[in-house]
Amino acid sequence: MKVVIVSPTYNEIENVADLILQVHSTTPESDILIVDDNSPDGTHKLVRELMKTDPQLHLIVRAGKMGLGTAYCEGFKWALKNGYDRVIQIDADLSHNPVEIPVMLEESKTFDVIIGSRYIKGVNVANWPLRRLMLSYFANIYSRIITGLPVKDSTGGFKCFNSKVLEAIELDKIKSEGYAFQIEMNYLSWIKKFKIKEIPIVFVDRTVGKSKMSKKIIYEAIWMVPKLKLKRILGLI
Repeated sequence: MKVVIVSPTYNEIENVADLILQVHSTTPESDILIVDDNSPDGTHKLVRELMKTDPQLHLIVRAGKMGLGTAYCEGFKWALKNGYDRVIQIDADLSHNPVEIPVMLEESKTFDVIIGSRYIKGVNVANWPLRRLMLSYFANIYSRIITGLPVKDSTGGFKCFNSKVLEAIELDKIKSEGYAFQIEMNYLSWIKKFKIKEIPIVFVDRTVGKSKMSKKIIYEAIWMVPKLKLKRILGLI
């Protein structure tokens, strides 16, 4: 399989080098694509320096802070254009452990979408404040009840896609961010009859840098869930 790991960044200069090193150590045959939103802290400049000695490292620099969802979609389109068979999305803040990537790739031989799930076996989250944990946990229950999506962690950002899934989704039409983006991608994969599997992971909150979570991201997810259900009823997706 030809594999690429896609990670959007915005002010992740403290984490990105470690992420690249860890990914290479777990899956040395995989390529890495960093999609940077012109980080003021110079994240993209550091990646360019690392690229000089790393032929498996690639970079897209966008004009400015345009958001997680569109960054992933741009990365997905790049991956399809360059003929990758599997595309893995991973946060740059080291909250996802790259050691799980080989497990995802093995499962992807049978399933089309692999989700690194925090809630498939209890609650596997470390260092989150209770308020943030409750928000995430009940957001997943909410999306499952409204849409019928049979996924316990539909808001998680550690996933592996078979390229045929991304080819079947109209990526240019996806404008959502954060939680909403994750839910939308899972929902579209599900209604298009692709096989989804969750595998247990342990999510560890970032130790350096700042979270990108905001009220806007939360409200967007709240409205996205019934919107997806309605669009399916109306035959728009």
